[in-house]
Amino acid sequence: MNVSEELIREIVKKVLTESVSCSCKKEEDFVKEKDKSGIIKVATSTVKCEPFEQEGVALKDVLTLEEAPRMGCGIMELDHTSFEWTLTYDEYDMVIDGTLEIEVDGRVVSAGPGEIIYIPKNTHIHFQTPNKTRYAYFVYPANWADLA
Repeated sequence: MNVSEELIREIVKKVLTESVSCSCKKEEDFVKEKDKSGIIKVATSTVKCEPFEQEGVALKDVLTLEEAPRMGCGIMELDHTSFEWTLTYDEYDMVIDGTLEIEVDGRVVSAGPGEIIYIPKNTHIHFQTPNKTRYAYFVYPANWADLA
């Protein structure tokens, strides 16, 4: 069999392109793509949240401390519920579906799909939802659980 130089170039080009672009794999129960540069993409629609401390609350961290040692990220789902929380970290919440309400000092800040809420460190709040809500959370620092 005679292999042309052009075919070899195409094969090498394809291999190099695939190895440089990313390694795409299903990790746990969601899809995460990692580029060798350190860039990571998560398909949020594939993230399956796990029950948290209270009925109607589920979440899933999508980045490990090894992957992102400074900022944490995950998906949270609230289903017609509320819970009290004091943040020991800064947090951004971006609503994917539903309505997220943050009650603080008797006032409610509400956000719908595509909107972002910032909650400063040391704020005591009630997360609440009048419906089933799914949102992405971004926290700084990433090791927020160690700060409690």
